[in-house]
Amino acid sequence: MSDTTKLTAEKRSDFGKGAARKIRRAGNIPAVMYGHGTDPVHISLPGHDTMMALKQANALLTIVIDGDEQLALAKDVQRDPIKPVIDHVDLVVVRKGEKVTVDVAVHLEGEAAPETVVTLDNNTLQLEVLATAIPENVVVSVEGLEAGTQIHAGAVELPEGATLVTDEDALVVNITQAISEEALEAELAEAEAEAGIEREESDEEAAESAEGEAAPADEAPADEA
Repeated sequence: MSDTTKLTAEKRSDFGKGAARKIRRAGNIPAVMYGHGTDPVHISLPGHDTMMALKQANALLTIVIDGDEQLALAKDVQRDPIKPVIDHVDLVVVRKGEKVTVDVAVHLEGEAAPETVVTLDNNTLQLEVLATAIPENVVVSVEGLEAGTQIHAGAVELPEGATLVTDEDALVVNITQAISEEALEAELAEAEAEAGIEREESDEEAAESAEGEAAPADEAPADEA
């Protein structure tokens, strides 16, 4: 079962931007909780504790209102674009035994074969899991894998009880051959030439060109005996 963070909330009856600003000035976060056909409940959450809890993706919360406890997941978290604060939270009510659809992070493990590049094409997978058993991540091992290897969503080992919602053919990990510095320089030069860009020689390149163009001095003929 997922660990839950208990947050004590207060019901609120004042709405609008002015009321929300007042709540935030008091160090709290305006929120709304809904789901299972119930009327939305507008609440105020403790600022610091809520921010700490929501650092973990798909955190399961226990919201306490007037002594009653309710399990909930953060459906939408609106953050200030400048300040490190949360402006508003939408919470969806969940129940024990209920399954929910969530995006779970993909965590790469191990080292691929030498001279390869590992690209994570999908950093999350959408899974259907029990609300009380949401995994922190799914682990994909790339240990020793060679260039040309591709791992698709359907091949990823999922936690027990989880069902894949993401398309099975979705590319998750792509392993390619690393490009050497010389090949990269050649590709760049070719691209610049096609674009009509004249590349200036570096001091080192200019020195090498000058050395190559310098003709060796002719040796004087040896005196005849």
